[in-house]
Amino acid sequence: MKYLDGLDSDIKIALQSQLKNLWTHYSTAIEGNSLTLGETAFVIAEGLTVSGKPIKDHQDILGHATAFDMIYKMVNSDTIDESDLFDLHKVVQGYSIIDYYKPVGAWKKEPNGTTVVDEDERQIFMEYAPPEDVPILMRSWLLLLNSKLNTICMESALEAYTELHLSFVRIHPFFDGNGRLARLLSNLPVIRSGYPPIVIPKIKRQEYISLLAKYELSVGQPCASQPLLLPFNETINQFKEFCRSSWEESLNLVREAHKRQLIRRDIINSNIKLN
Repeated sequence: MKYLDGLDSDIKIALQSQLKNLWTHYSTAIEGNSLTLGETAFVIAEGLTVSGKPIKDHQDILGHATAFDMIYKMVNSDTIDESDLFDLHKVVQGYSIIDYYKPVGAWKKEPNGTTVVDEDERQIFMEYAPPEDVPILMRSWLLLLNSKLNTICMESALEAYTELHLSFVRIHPFFDGNGRLARLLSNLPVIRSGYPPIVIPKIKRQEYISLLAKYELSVGQPCASQPLLLPFNETINQFKEFCRSSWEESLNLVREAHKRQLIRRDIINSNIKLN
């Protein structure tokens, strides 16, 4: 990863640990996880539970932490396919067995949707893609993902993340775990381009959900007979700028790591001159 270039081994390990802790904490917190950042870091590092916290919250933390490692391995793949998504879903869901209609590591079998409140304060039930259309839509989504893997500059990586994130959430191909999967998979072009992942802060949860709803209401329910992506518009641009500002936290961790490296080198050089 380009953002790790020039760092000593211990600083690299510390930075990757910080990114894993932050991403895991924020992404699971957006879904309602009750563990703090400190507790998340403890569970990942020690593999132990925190007293008084639900077992499921611990499972979600460990699942996402494992998914973090999987994403960094997938970055080196030339092509991402359906089986990669299924494997990632199994890990995020903790290999839990629910029932036939709520499969883990397979596309959804039942319709799903959610209630959103629009700008006029109206409650609207929003349908995601019909189950029968998901295989076709996700083939299109995977084509989009693979076409974006070799982005180079920061701006194109941000645009790739925006388009992949919005289109994945709009499909909602799994019965559960779609938000976490969207935030993980959409970062593949970002990380492959040499940048740290875009991490949505938990404090921005309401704005994040509102922007997703605004986009989905503006484009309507996806179906196999229509294009997956619509022309870049103002709603998409708003989400893109939201993601740009959200990126700052992980970028700051990288900047701090490189500052530590510079300080270390300055100290070593000073000692060499003194001797």
